Amino acid sequence: MRNQLLESQRIIVKIGTSSLTHSNGQTNLNKMEKLARVLTDLNHQGKEIILVSSGAIGVGTRRMGLSERPQELEMKQAAAAIGQAILMQIYEKFFGEYNQVIAQVLLTKDVIEDPIKNQNAQNTLFALLKLGVIPIINENDCISTAQIEGYRFGDNDTLSAMVAELVDADLLILLTDIDGLYTDNPKDNPEATLISQVDEITPEVEGLGKDTGSQFGTGGMTTKITAAKIAKANNTHTIVALGDDINVLYNILEGQEVGTWFKAR
Repeated sequence: MRNQLLESQRIIVKIGTSSLTHSNGQTNLNKMEKLARVLTDLNHQGKEIILVSSGAIGVGTRRMGLSERPQELEMKQAAAAIGQAILMQIYEKFFGEYNQVIAQVLLTKDVIEDPIKNQNAQNTLFALLKLGVIPIINENDCISTAQIEGYRFGDNDTLSAMVAELVDADLLILLTDIDGLYTDNPKDNPEATLISQVDEITPEVEGLGKDTGSQFGTGGMTTKITAAKIAKANNTHTIVALGDDINVLYNILEGQEVGTWFKAR
């Protein structure tokens, strides 16, 4: 029993593109509806919930009629602009069914690094949480590009860890398309075993993070270990777990041994 997680009050939930889409890249509406219901229910329990949601470029890619994620910077920005609007429309529909107010917050890395912008973002998020609102956060991909050095998170795992630091979260949950951290890549090695708990993020642990990103998303286990490292430095626990069943969030908060737990202390 992971007793330290039972009292988690301020929780960041990050869900990846692969967990929000079907294998063909189409939006998984059933998954998004369940996510809205479970997060609303947790909010009703008195938890403070922030959702970091990937999927904008993936959704935009499909709406543009493309078979795979675009490579050109301008096309990625276009896909993000189209997809973000669609994504929030879907979230508004599903959260609205449970009378849960949501808010969109788009961040760039300079917001975190600039003291004044950092304070403004923090004030906004705390005000939303105080009102019982669930903020939905994504990187502002239309503005934040790899061409602007230092102004890009690069992936939503890192973004979610920095948001956890921004609001001093108790727990960061990274929902993905794999059960957690394994001793080897389970897609290549059937003998690989799940690591239930990581007390220290050593170079050996970091070496286990073999990328397993999908064609519609970015990042793999490497970025999740990096996120856990950032969170640990701020005394925030991290759970990396399979996002196939959204009810796993209940299991995590009940202290059940699912996924990989990166202990904060």
